Amino acid sequence: MESPHVIKGPDALGSLLSAARNLADKGAIRDEIVTGIYGVSAGICREAVSYQDKKKLGSTYKLDRIVTSKVWGFPIMLAGLGLVFWITIAGANYPSGWLASFFSWIEGYLTAGFEAVNAPSWLHGVLVLGLYRGTSWVISVMLPPMMIFFPVFALLENFGYLPRVAFNMDRLFKKSGGHGKQALTMSMGFGCNAAAILSTRIIESPRERMLAILTNNFVPCNGRWPTLILLSSLFMVGASATGALRTFSTALVLMGIVLVGITVTLTVSWVMSKTMLRGVPTHYTLELPPYRRPQIWKTIVRSSKEKSLNVLTRAIIVAAPAGILTWILGNVVVGGDSVLNHMAAFFDPFAQLLGLDGFIIMAFILGLPANEIVLPILLMGYMSSGAMVDVQGIGSIKELFLSHGWTWLTALNMMLFSLLHYPCGTTLVNIYKETKSLKWAVLSAVIPLGIAIAVTFAIAQLARLFGWV
Repeated sequence: MESPHVIKGPDALGSLLSAARNLADKGAIRDEIVTGIYGVSAGICREAVSYQDKKKLGSTYKLDRIVTSKVWGFPIMLAGLGLVFWITIAGANYPSGWLASFFSWIEGYLTAGFEAVNAPSWLHGVLVLGLYRGTSWVISVMLPPMMIFFPVFALLENFGYLPRVAFNMDRLFKKSGGHGKQALTMSMGFGCNAAAILSTRIIESPRERMLAILTNNFVPCNGRWPTLILLSSLFMVGASATGALRTFSTALVLMGIVLVGITVTLTVSWVMSKTMLRGVPTHYTLELPPYRRPQIWKTIVRSSKEKSLNVLTRAIIVAAPAGILTWILGNVVVGGDSVLNHMAAFFDPFAQLLGLDGFIIMAFILGLPANEIVLPILLMGYMSSGAMVDVQGIGSIKELFLSHGWTWLTALNMMLFSLLHYPCGTTLVNIYKETKSLKWAVLSAVIPLGIAIAVTFAIAQLARLFGWV
């Protein structure tokens, strides 16, 4: 097809100026370039390439017309995301309970051993009630979801669907001033934000890469999934919902949380592209790879080894000292109360404005090294002795939360604060290494924290204004 702006006639200069004006008026320079490139490429392909199985190629084109269409593209994406969540939640509940019971059984023997050798109570508290319980909680809560979520997500990638997601998201990121490849780095963030920061190297433009770095935190990483899954199941789903209906409802809530994160990502990208990071979105050509039959066993083993176990190892390394520190803060008494209670009381007035409490703020502060330990620290803080509650099921956790004045608003705002607040310590270090700038590293923490405070404050005040709590 001939371009409407092709230069014709003897007056080449006039034709060139006319074509330039038409392109500028329509804002279609990029589209004209892409159309021209692909027109030439398609002609070369028709002349030089022959296909042995034209039916297979035709089925690929037909499938792409559906999964990348403006009508069905996004509904299919949301349905796929919901299916991944549903599989993760349904498959992780029972293994998590089994692991918790197993670690509780071992703890009984550890306690008996300490008593047999007449070990000091403080040593038992530090090593068993602090270190052991903290790490065992992280393992029992994190390992089952990771062993399901990462392989399922990797199978979608192996099938060739993630590039189609990036293609669908390209229009939104272009309008927000970002880059289509940001969708790929955002997908990486579902596993680990620290690794996703490194993946932004695929974006050539420094400006658009900076946008991807600053907004990647708004995608919930694996360290935040346990908190989001637990709270949505306990407080966001009706008590009458049981079995498959409860799992399905929890998956819908998680989808809503993810959509909030994506909306914030696009909004912040748009604002930054109009202020601190002005510029024109660069040309983005995405080659859609052919669909492939996933290598199921190989993909499961590789993703479990390279992603699940690596993330879990990092979480344990961070959780061990954090558990010890939390136990010490909860058991060192000053002025008739523990240091942890004093710290929580200091933050409580501010936290109440956000629909939270002082212990929740303390958990996020102490959980800076890794998001995986925020929930364990919160549980440890709620125990008057400073030791983590011996959880026998999620029902006992809900009772503990309710006894500390939790409502649906507390749960919702903690989920939103967990989604939107500053990145973990490892991610901040990676941001500094990638940007070579303390300014951008600080902004990558300050911007999300400011948004988290503003959103939770607004929701808390509206809920109280209308008498919903």
